Amino acid sequence: MRPDHWHRTEDLGRFLDRAGNFLRSRPALHTVPLTVTETLRTRGPHAYGDLPPVYGTLERDGAVRAAYFQTPPHPLNLTALTAGEADSLAAHLEGHRRLVSGVVADSATATAFVAAWQARTGATATLHQRQRLYRLGTLSVPQPVPEGRARVADESDRPQLVKWYGEFTETVGGHPTREAGSWADARIAYGGVTFWEAPDGTPVAMAGVTPQIADQVRVAPVYTPAHLRGRGYAGAVTAEVSRAARDAGAGEVLLFTDLANPTSNRLYQRIGYRPVTDFAVYDFSDGSSPDHTAR
Repeated sequence: MRPDHWHRTEDLGRFLDRAGNFLRSRPALHTVPLTVTETLRTRGPHAYGDLPPVYGTLERDGAVRAAYFQTPPHPLNLTALTAGEADSLAAHLEGHRRLVSGVVADSATATAFVAAWQARTGATATLHQRQRLYRLGTLSVPQPVPEGRARVADESDRPQLVKWYGEFTETVGGHPTREAGSWADARIAYGGVTFWEAPDGTPVAMAGVTPQIADQVRVAPVYTPAHLRGRGYAGAVTAEVSRAARDAGAGEVLLFTDLANPTSNRLYQRIGYRPVTDFAVYDFSDGSSPDHTAR
């Protein structure tokens, strides 16, 4: 077997030329790389921060075996790796350790990379969050459905979206991956947020969806203000955006949950979401402050 050969670039087009088919070959597992690179392609290289994103591919016998990306100062995002591949990636990145503030990957890959990174750099790793990736099976609307209706947010809702995006990121314990106004503008442009409205027209919850790419969309974020929780709003709006995504032709509808939140995990399973695999997010002590907010 030929040795692993990692390629690093700051050129998104070059990365997608190399890795695009590989990422699309397993779109559910690669949902974050697919959606983040699409945002960078359409919104520009500073969509997630001032520093330029970096990308990498592992190639063996002329084929891409794995990929990574990072939008500094946010964590490194990895596709699935063996322990040996994780070690070779740690060696490849060791000279850039200042930028490696954390890692997000499926649980086995994250564990392997953390071990390799600690061995090579002496960094301290802290488990930040365990996540579960779900895909929608048979949609079931939670009963009883609360009073009100679903409505796609438009330009007039921008202040509400900006406010709730800030509250959402604070609730999940992170920092915004994007400036709130930029996030709101991008979502409004393609109808990417739906409100659940009370009968008087007051928004009481929201659910977003990423743009459809590789025949899949991901539901993110889902947010209900604290004083309005427990009334069925989140379930109703999540079911609605899931239905709308299916009706719009998405072959796969996905979402991530925090495994530390049993309420949301039970809710999404009631709607019809079924587990795909688990992910883990680690922080490294010698990096910049990471962020893990749904993108």
